[in-house]
Parts: sequence; structure tokens; C-alpha cells
Amino acid sequence: MEIIQPIILAGGTGSRLWHLSREIYPKQLLRLTDQTSLLQTTLKRLDSVPGMLPPVIVVGEEHRFITRSQVDEIGTDTDYTILLEPVGRNTAPAISGAVEYIFNQNSDDDLVLLVLPSDHLIRNLSSFAEAVHEAARKAAQGHIVTFGVEPVGPETGYGYIERGEDGTVLSFKEKPALEVAEQYIAEGNYFWNSGMFAFSTGTFRQEMKALAPDIVSCMSDAVLNGTRDGQFYRFARQDMEICPDDSIDYALMEKTSRAVVVAADLGWSDIGSWQALYAVLDKDENGNVSRGDVLLEDTRNSLVRAENRMVAALGLEDTLVIETSDAVLVAPLSRSQDVKKIVQRLKKEKRDEFKIHQTVYRPWGSYTVLEIEERYQIKRITVYPGGKLSLQMHHHRHEHWVVVKGTALVVNGDQDILLHEDQSTYIPAGNRHRLENPGAIPLELIEVQIGSYLGEDDIVRFEDVYGRHE
Repeated sequence: MEIIQPIILAGGTGSRLWHLSREIYPKQLLRLTDQTSLLQTTLKRLDSVPGMLPPVIVVGEEHRFITRSQVDEIGTDTDYTILLEPVGRNTAPAISGAVEYIFNQNSDDDLVLLVLPSDHLIRNLSSFAEAVHEAARKAAQGHIVTFGVEPVGPETGYGYIERGEDGTVLSFKEKPALEVAEQYIAEGNYFWNSGMFAFSTGTFRQEMKALAPDIVSCMSDAVLNGTRDGQFYRFARQDMEICPDDSIDYALMEKTSRAVVVAADLGWSDIGSWQALYAVLDKDENGNVSRGDVLLEDTRNSLVRAENRMVAALGLEDTLVIETSDAVLVAPLSRSQDVKKIVQRLKKEKRDEFKIHQTVYRPWGSYTVLEIEERYQIKRITVYPGGKLSLQMHHHRHEHWVVVKGTALVVNGDQDILLHEDQSTYIPAGNRHRLENPGAIPLELIEVQIGSYLGEDDIVRFEDVYGRHE
């Protein structure tokens, strides 16, 4: 039995699942199908395969703390490592950086690596385990293995792999038109491209040096010049910034002569759109999927999700309705692939809704924007027991803090203040200040900001226990 080193790719934003998925809280961190996030489900899936080493997880810099929190929540082996990408450069640099990091740790060319996206759903775990071990065996023989999913129909939202004799990969196909997808299904040797791979360290490094040397050079330097912070290892920004932005399919898989495909019936979905999510969830007698406080009347074959308030739907069919505290999305389910067009407009108009929710998670807890106007903003701040914000200062805003639950230890200028429920303090602009929860229950307070500029970038950090500088 091969020893396998899993690499989990947990970057990306999932723009087609807006507005539940956003840049700061993307789909792999969401609980879409059950009470665990897609990332947690992916990590738990490793338990079905004997011989797995602790995972190496690649994430964007902004997602590092919520990722660690979710990993720890499910009791994953504490020997795991989180690799931080200071800038996003697609899957080829992410995988290359992870492989270089792993090789630097053990110098083992024969170690088999398994690359898994963190945002996919796989329901047939026994088939998954069998496919992984077959892929590991082929990887140990010097092949670069991709996993092909046996298609259940002519899907136009997935890429395809054409399989030749002995499992060799003849070609990769982009997402096809319906009539082309139907032709692929009829021919019988085409499989959905799952984005999962297996290879040995030596084979991957050799092929990448031959086919994508610029990526290898940049990511080798990014690892060499990177820095460690506990379970985090941060790739060097200056090296990643000059790295080509390429997918692993384009940089390696479409060019290598060593590619083979292992086909399996995995009960697989990449949950790449609301329609894809609708397809895998249980439905009521009218074909509806509903989550939250939802009231349906004369509604069929629809997905309705309420996060913060009651949503009532009357006379809908094949419709998508997603409600959160700051936005509502309504569209035909068949147009769910086009949700990314809304995200593109939000980015162009520089609106925050493409990036953050009203509740934003931080390593110490979270804050929720309750109201915002031109010169004032009201937030609810929650600090975990033992949590501590950075020692910081603002140039443009004053802050009023009122404790509504728990105990707050506050640094305010040259004062150290202990505040209990219904007590408050005022922090003028320019004052160094810090908030800490010394108690055993979560601290909740209301923060009122007043000033000429209320942006989150008006923070000067002097000390931070979580290693943040910006």
C-alpha cells in the first residue's frame, strides 16, 4: 500500500455561488449540503483511504484563520500544514508551490501526492478509496494521473477527458455545447474532468521543469524565501507576484505525455453553480429545495434559501431565490451559470457585496455591520474567550464601545480598563487601543464609529498576536 501525501487546494472564490460565496468567505468554507463545510467534508473524506499523511492545505492569505478554525473543529491531525498564497496565481503555481514545499521537507522523489479541490462533493466513498489506490499505484510507476468521473448525462458545465487504450489521456476538452456533450456521451470514452490528480514528487517536478519552467522557478523561490508562522507557511510575495497565472491543465496536463486517467463512479459534483447544488440536494414532493425560514405556495422545482428572515414564494417555477442580510438574488435556475456576471458588475462598480458579507470573520471572532451611513457606522463585535484584537490606531474615526455581554479588557491610550455589561468607553481618533476578552464566555459589544472615513484600511497595527501587519 502506498503512503500518500494529500494536497488540498482551498483557494478560489466560487463567484457562481454569489452571494452566499464571496471573496472573503468563499464556497469551500460554506455549509451548503450539511452541517460541515465543503472543506471539512473534503478533509473527512481522507479518513476513508488508508495510508494518508496529514494534509497540506493551500489557501489565500485572507482565509488563513477561518481555514485553521474549520480544520481544528473536526479534529484533524495537528501535524497538518497550511500554505499561504499572498496573491492568487491559479492552480499550477498553487500545486507547484505545495510540491516544492513537501520536497524541501523530505527530499523524497518517490512520495505519492494526491491533489484534491476542497469544494467538491463525493458521495461514493468506497469508489473514491478504490480510485485513489489505483491512481497511487499508477503514480508510483511514473504516470501523472487524473481522475475521470463517469458522466451521468451530457453536462455542459464540465470539461471532459478523452481516454485512449490502457487509460492514456488522448485530449482534454473545454466545456462543450450540448450537442457536443451528447456526442461525447455516445462515444463512451469521455469522462468529466474532476480536477483531482495523483503523481510522485519526482515525476511532477521533472515534467513541470520541462513544460512550465517559469512556474517552477518562481514557486521554488517562493518556498525558499517563504516564512513560517506555526502551522502556517507563507510563500514569498515578491516571487509569487511574478509567477505566470496558469491552470494545471494548461501548464502541464495538456502537454505531458505521461498523463493517464482513472475513471470512477464517485457520485461527484463540483457544486459550481446554484443549479449544480440544487441537483444534489434532497427535494420535497414539488421538487423544491428550501433552507431557512421559507414559506412556499404553488411553487415547483425551485431553490429558495433564507439566511436572515422569512422568505415567502408564490407561483414560482424553476427559480432561484437566495436571501442574505445585505442582498437578495432572484434568477431562473437555468441561468445560474450567469451569476458571475453580477459579480463582475459589482467589482466594476467597486461595491463591497462581491467581497464581504455583513458578518466578517477574524481570528479573534467576528463583526457584523448593523448600519452604515456617510459619517457613522454601527457594528456588533464578538470576541472569543481569550481572543485579543491588535493594538491599533485610527486616523479618521472615533469609536464608542458598549459591552452588552461578557467582560472586556480595554487598552485605551495609557489606560487599562475592565468593562462589564452595560459599561462603555470612548476612543478618540489617534488613540492606541486594544480589545480583549479575558472571560470564559464570548464577549459581545456594540461599536459606533464616527468620522470622515470609515474604511477597514484605516488601521495602523502596532502589535498583533496573529501575525497580521496590514
